[in-house]
Amino acid sequence: IEDGDDKALETLRARIRPFIMRRRKEDVASELPPKTEQTIFVQFGRSQLALYNRILKAAKSEIDTRIGEVGLEKSQMTILAALTRLRQVCTDPRLLNMPEGAAIPKSAKLEAFQELIAESVGSGRKALVFSQFVEMQKLIAECLDELQIDYLWLHGGTTNRDELVQRFQQKSGPPVFLISLKAGGAGLTLTEADTVIHYDPWWNPAVEDQATDRAHRIGQDKPVMVYRLVVEHTVEQKMVELGAEKRKVAESALGRDTTVGKKLTMEDVDKLLETPVAGIAAWDEV
Repeated sequence: IEDGDDKALETLRARIRPFIMRRRKEDVASELPPKTEQTIFVQFGRSQLALYNRILKAAKSEIDTRIGEVGLEKSQMTILAALTRLRQVCTDPRLLNMPEGAAIPKSAKLEAFQELIAESVGSGRKALVFSQFVEMQKLIAECLDELQIDYLWLHGGTTNRDELVQRFQQKSGPPVFLISLKAGGAGLTLTEADTVIHYDPWWNPAVEDQATDRAHRIGQDKPVMVYRLVVEHTVEQKMVELGAEKRKVAESALGRDTTVGKKLTMEDVDKLLETPVAGIAAWDEV
């Protein structure tokens, strides 16, 4: 299938078709307003890039050692933990447990978000902001406080979920709804929003699509803008590319979207741990 064998694709489709019954949103809601998706590529500043390179170098060493000891299959948790640290550098270096007194670079992504959300709210739009990291959600909330933008926040510990949804769905409700991807990425109708911002990418693009569908669904009467903030040439961009590649294979086989496998191959790991940009290793010591 991955090699583009049409006969193999058709054989697989024929075998699994009787067991699959899925109705895509496009099949049942063709009259929805348009949805425009845009990936905003963010570039590190020098100090944040230097930190990323140091974490990357340590991650490669740790993963190589672990795989050498127990093999790839038993190294998945080590790999995911190392990749999480790289993702934290991308979202905001303050998420790392840095030594006390260490200089912490500013987050280029948070600055990009600040500009995007200020412009969105200033234009009279209402936005859903999704992030997976609880600590990052706190930093986003602080950012919104500094901008004096009213917002609601739904996370794993929220007990008044329905009340928050009702408040946001009112025309006069707060213009921003900050949502944990796991806590509110499904099962909500938030059609008052016409803007969706994915602050950090997830391994499975179908999960992001499902979160976007909180706004782009039956009942929506406005065009919807979807933004994904991705730090260029980092594990984030590699995650997006990897998810797109695997989903393409899945769609070819099923004729439908499906989930991406959880286990990473050695090829996946090598791709995710590529150096951001050739020739910038010298910035390590900056």
